[in-house]
Amino acid sequence: MFKLITRLKTKQAPLRYLFLLGLMLLLNACGSSSPKKDNLSLVKPDVIAQRPQQRSQFTEHNSVDHSKVVYSGVFPKPMALEPAVDFWRKTYAIWPRSQVAVHDDRYLDIVYEVVTVPGNVGEGLTIEQKEFVSQRREYWKSQLAGLEAKLRYGAELNAHDRHVINKYESTGKPLSFINGASDRVRTQRGTRERFKRGLEISGRYDRQFRKIFREAGLPEDFAYLPHVESSFQVAAKSSAGAVGLWQFTKSAAKTFIPGHDSVDRRMDPIVSANGAARYLSHAYGKLGNWPTAVTSYNHGIGGMKRAQNQIGPDFTRIVEQYDGPAFGFASRNYYAQFLAAREIASNPQQYYSEGILYETPGDNSQLLAYK
Repeated sequence: MFKLITRLKTKQAPLRYLFLLGLMLLLNACGSSSPKKDNLSLVKPDVIAQRPQQRSQFTEHNSVDHSKVVYSGVFPKPMALEPAVDFWRKTYAIWPRSQVAVHDDRYLDIVYEVVTVPGNVGEGLTIEQKEFVSQRREYWKSQLAGLEAKLRYGAELNAHDRHVINKYESTGKPLSFINGASDRVRTQRGTRERFKRGLEISGRYDRQFRKIFREAGLPEDFAYLPHVESSFQVAAKSSAGAVGLWQFTKSAAKTFIPGHDSVDRRMDPIVSANGAARYLSHAYGKLGNWPTAVTSYNHGIGGMKRAQNQIGPDFTRIVEQYDGPAFGFASRNYYAQFLAAREIASNPQQYYSEGILYETPGDNSQLLAYK
């Protein structure tokens, strides 16, 4: 185009050249307002930089049956993920730490029972309490294996069997899903007290975290991600070697939290929040959508890229069908956990009618409460 401009400056331009120049300039102007997703580290899409307005109801889009979406701000919530999101809402805000749900680890709307652990229940369970939970899990594995055999051979069903079948039918699942159900039994302990404490602590950091993500051109609501990672516990450590409120491993910190090696900057909530912003921006640029980028915080960018290459870009299909190495329960549910945590933290009065005492930045003696 610049050669054409020079030519027009040095010679008398025919009308067809002037027309061509005008057309090219118009096309160039239109294209410059649409930054590429794979260059997110340099230019951020305007839609990401805006903080979404709160909505009283979600908007449904029914263009494709499998891809029905309920939009939750800039984070889409596929209808197929709602059972998982609801399960984590109950885990975070309904079930106390004294209760344990026995459930199917693939179909989270199948909860066989919610049991109360006997005795005084603290942050951790005693040996006896762990044994109680183990016994309930083994009981359901045995019951489901027996039911599967009865259905296979047409044996008579008892009242307990019919109760289990009703659970499947009430969620619209075919009885064939009972095949292998005994291998999918899992237990999940409630974390209501822990999540509430995380909400209180989050008052120290929420304003700073939102500023960091806003200035990085990212959704401000990533300030809720530590509810999933650490419950806002600064000294949190994982079995994989991740530490701090944002749970960075050493290898990830070298890339996204540059600094002096003698100081573990992962333990600094503000420094590591900036690292999380760098990571999420980079992940979005590589993966192209927020559900997959958020999940990569647990499973890694390379792992989610392999999932996309094998299954395609549809995140729901990845969750339902991808069977790659280490893509287990935690990875499949990570985005649903984030959505649940975000919904609770943005509307806590709906779940904690007793109120939350938020800690204020720099002065924990001054507490801000809602009623």
